[in-house]
Amino acid sequence: MSLYFKYLRILFKSQMQYRTSFWLLTFGQFFIPFSVFAGLYFMFERFGQLQDWSFFEVALCFAIVHLAFSLSECFSRGFDAFATLVAGGDFDRLLVRPRSTVIQVLGSKFEFTRFGRIVQSSLVLVWALYNLPISWNAAKVITLILMVLCGVLIFTGIYMLAATLCFWTIQGIEVANIFTDGGREMAQYPLNIYQKWVTVFFTFIIPFGFISYLPLLYILDKVQGNGMLYMLAPLAGVLFLFPCLLVWHMGVRYYRSTGS
Repeated sequence: MSLYFKYLRILFKSQMQYRTSFWLLTFGQFFIPFSVFAGLYFMFERFGQLQDWSFFEVALCFAIVHLAFSLSECFSRGFDAFATLVAGGDFDRLLVRPRSTVIQVLGSKFEFTRFGRIVQSSLVLVWALYNLPISWNAAKVITLILMVLCGVLIFTGIYMLAATLCFWTIQGIEVANIFTDGGREMAQYPLNIYQKWVTVFFTFIIPFGFISYLPLLYILDKVQGNGMLYMLAPLAGVLFLFPCLLVWHMGVRYYRSTGS
């Protein structure tokens, strides 16, 4: 991880060489999810509630999912942009270095301008928590932290799976956006508002439900049954990452270079 943080410092310094451009991009990134949140606000302004969910309850779900997505975009961008490493033959250089390819790919690209999205999502999170009558305890604080961190792992795992496809396709394929951008759009609302097959898919196949809907029920005291299971639900993000790592290493063994 010391190597990862060295990559972090180097790329941050390089992006800060053009400070005006950096801050303008960061400022622009602040307003991209803001427009989506504005749509959420006006929907509740018009209809009052969504099934049995209030505006601030959905806003909390929105903030957690978007915060996890923004953090993954910032710190896991290397996998999202992995196609350029394969197409240009630069991945060959990573293979001859005595370090993990996962750490090297993670450290190959950071999008620090995504801080704008992180700030916007954090503001919505604080606003929602301030307006919700939540009886806080240590378990709920831990659950909230796990929701964000494990959400980052799920998005990172999806990026990793999409990057692995590049070993066979060379170029990245847009179908991966169905599970990153599409998954974010689905998970920003409580999953019980969708049809059952959608809820099942985004809970047991791509486990967004484990980092948004189920632990959200625990924080809002809407749980029926054993609350501990809902509290620990975000750990499914850790379990999701393991097969993604396995598939990645299988792809690395398959790789035969793109050199001429």
